[in-house]
This record gives sequence, structure tokens and C-alpha cells, in this order.
Amino acid sequence: MSSANSMPKRPEWLRLWGRRSALGAIIALAAFLADTLSKTYLIGLLHGRFPPKITVTPFFDIVLSWNKGISYGILASNQWFAQPALIGIGACIIVILLVWLAHTRNVFVAVALGMVIGGAVGNLWDRIRFGAVADFFSFHAWGFYWYIFNVADVWIVIGGAVLVWHSAGFKHRR
Repeated sequence: MSSANSMPKRPEWLRLWGRRSALGAIIALAAFLADTLSKTYLIGLLHGRFPPKITVTPFFDIVLSWNKGISYGILASNQWFAQPALIGIGACIIVILLVWLAHTRNVFVAVALGMVIGGAVGNLWDRIRFGAVADFFSFHAWGFYWYIFNVADVWIVIGGAVLVWHSAGFKHRR
């Protein structure tokens, strides 16, 4: 005799949808769309331009730079396995963040995780489509250039900062 109750239950830590998941998903979708639309526009604007650069101010340029690695070009490689490895690592990180989102009850954490997930998916989508991440925004001063970044990176950094702020004990009371 078999019943629906005799089915083994999935472990609680594997739950992929929870109380704040919809909020996080909406934020992630907004982040992904903002990133994808900005990249589509800027690639179209800069592709074929030589050099691929628009000077906006004396300290800010919009450029087209393809990053085959991670932050600051770390792990950049032309080896055949590099991009599939980075795609796999990125996908695993996104799944871990989704599990975290499914288990949070805090609105600020859900929003922050949505921001990080959306940005991560945007950069992962670039790796899948182009084999590298498109970066555009270049700040510089007195000959020093900070790293070049994109809209997805902004979402990731702001979401990460909110997570650090929250974990440091500055919690919102309901």
C-alpha cells in the first residue's frame, strides 16, 4: 500500500522557495534586466568604435572591455576549460544564494540577495553568450585606473554591502 505521505521528504536545507523568495526574485529580475539592457545598449554604442571609449568627464570614461576572468581579470585564461569552469562555479554560487534566499525571513536580506543574484546571473549570462563579461565604467585619476565594471557589478556590490551591514548587527526591526 502506497500513499503520498510515504514519499521521502526533501531535507529542509534544500528548499528552494520560501517566504521572501518572491521579493528576492523580483529584485533579481530587475537587476538582470537593468544589466542586460545596459550591456546591449553600450555594446551597440561602442562596437566598431576605435578606440572603444567615450570620455564623459576628466575622471570617468565609458569603454568596452571584455573580462575573461573574475574581478580585476583574476583567473583570466584562454584555455578551453576556463570559461566552462567559471560558468560552473558561478552557477553553483547562484544556487547557494537561492537556497539562502529561500530560508531568510528578513526583508533586507531578501532584497540584498536578490541584488546579488540578479547581478551574478547578468554576468553569468555574458559568459555563456560571449565567453567573457562586458565591462564599461572606468574611473581614473592622476594616472591611476580603478577596475572597469558594469551594472551587474553595481548590484552585486550594493547587495553585498547590505548583507555585511545586516550581519554586523544593524538589523531592521519589523
